[in-house]
Amino acid sequence: MTIKVSIDASGGDHGIPVTVEAGIKALREFKDLHLFFVGDDSAIQKELLQHSSAKNLSKRFTVTHASEVVAMNESPSIALRKKKDSSMRIAINLVKDGQADACVSAGNTGALMAISRFVLKTIKGIDRPAIMGRMPTMTGHTHMLDLGANVDSKPEALVEFATMGSIAVQYTEDIPAPTIGLLNIGEEEMKGNEKIKKTAELLKASNLNYAGFVEGDDIYKGSVDLVVCDGFEGNIALKASEGVASMMGHYLKQAFTKNTFTKIVALIASPVLKDFKSSLDPGKYNGASLLGLRGIVIKSHGGANSFSFLQAIKEAHIEAHAKITEKISNQVSLELENQPSE
Repeated sequence: MTIKVSIDASGGDHGIPVTVEAGIKALREFKDLHLFFVGDDSAIQKELLQHSSAKNLSKRFTVTHASEVVAMNESPSIALRKKKDSSMRIAINLVKDGQADACVSAGNTGALMAISRFVLKTIKGIDRPAIMGRMPTMTGHTHMLDLGANVDSKPEALVEFATMGSIAVQYTEDIPAPTIGLLNIGEEEMKGNEKIKKTAELLKASNLNYAGFVEGDDIYKGSVDLVVCDGFEGNIALKASEGVASMMGHYLKQAFTKNTFTKIVALIASPVLKDFKSSLDPGKYNGASLLGLRGIVIKSHGGANSFSFLQAIKEAHIEAHAKITEKISNQVSLELENQPSE
């Protein structure tokens, strides 16, 4: 089975040099992978010449020309209405047309969500797509959604997020019944606003493996497989964790370069520091899923380097193999069928 992934090659802060390099690495790693590099044809071809293995891999990738690029600061409405030949739009169209099994883009998040929702539509029974990503924990990693696609979500929408996230984690991580935690300001049942309390009631009544409330610090303890929250809180938690990781790196570097003695200590401790940096590297967890669409779309961090963008391609490859969209659609259809008639 060949997995076909379209790459928005021109998207993101660094564009073609990063996306093409990551794509070549992915093709070398996954023998069943075929890529569509979507963007300026001449620029992509020029970049491919920089990679010696590209010639031998040429039968496993296709270059698809796009005359426009969605800027990182561009309005989603402008990108949707006026840039119909953008690399982002064409990459998503390839998924809609069945030529690609998944799409990966490091471009403008708002534009990616707007175009994906317009072109692919949502799965029947899903009101809003949500963004799910991985977060580092003391035990490895957990998954979290929504990370910013929706703000002020209703309890019913949060349960939808939990359902989609549970299915995605189950089949991409091979966890039969993922544990689900609802982000709150405390673990006690009386804590939280009315929306959170109502969501908890709905989750308890569902067939999901609901474990109860989790606090912000529980995210990083790895006490549950999936953390569910509104996009407002989720995006703040995501950016805060990235900021803390950067701050820790800053102070460690400052401490170990203070004087000759600390530089010697840093040299001795370099293997430990290298492992520490790797554990907290946001790029290692790059690749967020836009769940709820009729097709797989993976959002890469805009500033991703080739290693980080490779992780996003890997996520697309995993989800395509697992047929995540089909599994979510089947589960939601089953739940709709079992709903009592009014």
